Amino acid sequence: MDLILWRHAHAEPFADNQSDTDRKLTHKGEKQASKMAEWLNLILPKHCKILVSPAKRTVQTASALGRQFTISDDVGITSHVQQILSICDWPKCHEPVLIVGHQPQLGQIVSTLIPTFHYVEIRKANVWWISRKDDDEDSAPFLKAVMKPELIGK
Repeated sequence: MDLILWRHAHAEPFADNQSDTDRKLTHKGEKQASKMAEWLNLILPKHCKILVSPAKRTVQTASALGRQFTISDDVGITSHVQQILSICDWPKCHEPVLIVGHQPQLGQIVSTLIPTFHYVEIRKANVWWISRKDDDEDSAPFLKAVMKPELIGK
């Protein structure tokens, strides 16, 4: 199974008169999301399940892919690691799952699945790809890739 974690791109700062879930991407964030979407669309399987936090910035980030996705409170701002892993059906699911979500939950998932990473902060718009051999229930998850928008062509 492949579990791909994509933190939302750069968003506008939190304002007192605004809900955290209403924060939108900045122009920089839109460019970051577009670059990462370009890279992901080259390597993601067509049958990848995509789960997105209901926050506006994550929906905008995922929309850059141009693929269908499911908005789920189970991967939202207040979600817990086990809740997210459960909706992904980790480690039993045989299809790849892309989560577009938030820090610290995404970093905590990495630390939970790969304990050698004691604390992980996934930076905005970055993707961490965790994999596990489908045919071996005892195989340990491993880090397959880490990508950031600055490494993708202009």
